[in-house]
Amino acid sequence: MKIKGLVIIAIAIVIQGCVLTKVASVPMRLGGAIVSIVPGAGNTMHDAIDEAAEKVDDVPL
Repeated sequence: MKIKGLVIIAIAIVIQGCVLTKVASVPMRLGGAIVSIVPGAGNTMHDAIDEAAEKVDDVPL
């Protein structure tokens, strides 16, 4: 019975929209941080990726 309750709670947490958008946007932000190291175009690419990640965070789920 305890395992079943934990599974239900875990599913409820994962289904929450906030968690789903973070799962998508955190790797995007990490990629943007890595790309920002590239000389020249790195900051521009980082800003574009960061803006896209913010749009994903704003998705109403």
